[in-house]
Amino acid sequence: MNAAVIAQNLVKTYGTKKEEVQALKGVSFEVAPGEIFGIIGPDGAGKTSLFRILTTLLLPDEGQAQVDGFDVVKDYEAIRHRVGYMPGRFSLYQDLSVEENLKFFASIFHTTIREHYELIKDIYEQIEPFKDRRAGKLSGGMKQKLALCCALIHRPTVLFLDEPTTGVDAVSRKEFWEMLRNLKQQGITILVSTPYMDEASLCDRVALIQNGEIMSIDTPEGIVRSFEHPLLAVRAANMFRLLKDLQQFPGLLDTYPFGEYHHVVLKPETTEQGLYAYLQQKGHTETKLQQVEPNVEDCFIALMKTAT
Repeated sequence: MNAAVIAQNLVKTYGTKKEEVQALKGVSFEVAPGEIFGIIGPDGAGKTSLFRILTTLLLPDEGQAQVDGFDVVKDYEAIRHRVGYMPGRFSLYQDLSVEENLKFFASIFHTTIREHYELIKDIYEQIEPFKDRRAGKLSGGMKQKLALCCALIHRPTVLFLDEPTTGVDAVSRKEFWEMLRNLKQQGITILVSTPYMDEASLCDRVALIQNGEIMSIDTPEGIVRSFEHPLLAVRAANMFRLLKDLQQFPGLLDTYPFGEYHHVVLKPETTEQGLYAYLQQKGHTETKLQQVEPNVEDCFIALMKTAT
């Protein structure tokens, strides 16, 4: 089966020769039709530049890319009729009502709200009670749903969502991902970028990106399996001093704050008992150590350390 999206050695640089910023450094990947593919990385990693190239809003300096079988440079007009794009910032017309925004975007693609209504029905019904309200007066979650409806109004084959859940409450985030799973069942290929590592587990496959380079591409489970070292969660009465002392302990590969604990990556020769004895010697009280399973965030941090 042909790939829905192909990126090959994409390079994008901003600025002058004296002050160049390389947003993408030879990015390559493929996305299968009907897949939810996550681009996971922090702010400034290159996610938005990548999406703008794939949606024909930005030209790459080097490399090639295809979306739905069309070249992003040569066939940009064809691609624009086949993709939906939801940028990171709310970009609809805030002075227009919900319904007016939908009608406007439908008219751009020479369609109507009703023509592909079955695709957006479940989403639109949640905002229909506010159809006469100006878009700028909607809550964050409602803005998100309206933007998604506008991106789907022409029934795209590939949907690009650039950090769609940033700044949205936890309930709306959960609802949004349920919508994406429903869209996948209708055959739409979805590329979604996010800085939230916990959302990686909701994708079929993910690409971990940092400083314009892809560090790993795999299923969420595959990425977690690649974590090779013992991982502990450690806490004590004085968490700040604990972190300082952990950083001085020679038996660790890495340590970093992680919620209510500090995560500790042990060297193969280091034992949990040895670390506990060290912390007791340093005078820590209410000390708790427990082995934990790594998640995608732990793997991302480990890959960053390897890259540097």
